[in-house]
Amino acid sequence: MEKNSTLYTVVFAAVVCLVCGVAVASSAVGLRERQDLNKMIDKKSKVLAAAALLPEGEIVPATVLRLYDDHVVPKLVFLKTGEEVTGESAADFDFQKAMKDPAQSSVAPENKAKVARLPEKAVLYEIQKDGETTSLVLPVEGKGLWSTLYGFLALSKDTHTVQGLIFYQHGETPGLGGEVDNPRWLAFWPGRKAFDENHQPALEVLKGPAGTVEMAPHHVDGLSGATITSRGVTHLLSFWLGDDGFGPTLAKYREHAK
Repeated sequence: MEKNSTLYTVVFAAVVCLVCGVAVASSAVGLRERQDLNKMIDKKSKVLAAAALLPEGEIVPATVLRLYDDHVVPKLVFLKTGEEVTGESAADFDFQKAMKDPAQSSVAPENKAKVARLPEKAVLYEIQKDGETTSLVLPVEGKGLWSTLYGFLALSKDTHTVQGLIFYQHGETPGLGGEVDNPRWLAFWPGRKAFDENHQPALEVLKGPAGTVEMAPHHVDGLSGATITSRGVTHLLSFWLGDDGFGPTLAKYREHAK
């Protein structure tokens, strides 16, 4: 075959594409197990971070796994009733997959958080110390300005006091709405009160400064230049703390705490 011919060029290009395709596919398959492990460790680290259980400084995977195994107990619950699901592994439950599966979810009532579907079941995380539950970590999500914000909210065992909030995935504008994952802003949340005296969701991100916990127990400083993202945080927390989210489950915890 002549090297300057069209046929040679086509065959050469096809062989190169085939070799590169095989190399990329092999790498993807070979790295999948490691990628899945990294995702699992990252998720566990975010649960621990929301509950303020990660030490400062560089965090190694072994530390994350040890702390998670020592202190975190996933619980699978029915959202509508708050009852615990038996006979299924909470650790293996995929919340996002369940939300997208029509067999495991339903259309959500109209809501300001713009949550489209609600799974029948969801996982929350009990934080335990010496065998006693000290706090709860809830997965939360909802629309900001440009994207869906995904995070974890940690509450005290009585469900009222916020222990921490963290967002681990979003596509908001850097320097504006993207400040939802700024540690300085997240530091405003611990100590705020998630509910009012009637157990109605009461957390609100204001437009402007809110003041100290003592001055504004239900309010948090707004994000400068990111009004819509701030409202999105308010709406998503209100939704997941309410009757369509983890409200019935949290009511069960309050009953047991009496």
